[in-house]
Amino acid sequence: MPSRRLVLLSASAALGAAAIGYPLLRPAFAGPKLDAPTAFQRVEAGEILLIDIRRPDEWDATGSPKGAQRLDMRRPDFVDALDALAKGDRSRPIALICARGVRSARMANLLTKAGFAQIFDVPEGMLGSSEGPGWITRGLPVVTN
Repeated sequence: MPSRRLVLLSASAALGAAAIGYPLLRPAFAGPKLDAPTAFQRVEAGEILLIDIRRPDEWDATGSPKGAQRLDMRRPDFVDALDALAKGDRSRPIALICARGVRSARMANLLTKAGFAQIFDVPEGMLGSSEGPGWITRGLPVVTN
């Protein structure tokens, strides 16, 4: 049976490797990006549709950006539901936000391939990433419910 110290060292090494590899997991998105304050300004001005693509438990834990529509990316009808929110206008500017920018980049790529013409990524997300401190840390407004 491994010693407790060996188990702790192994766990620490695994966490360190995961932290180093985390940025490598972020899919490349060649489209436009918005920082959180700019996304908020554009939502407030009615210039973009902001979609919080996280899970309901994440919405419950942190709230969602003020002005965002909640649409769980795991929905099998996600593209159709987004199309309905955009009122069938696939040229409408749409920004995606998740926790740390990984899922939003992945979905931005998918939606671009699905024919949406103006998809923006908010890569710092709600919680922050290497792209920025995140919506919450910036003190931008959130809504709960």
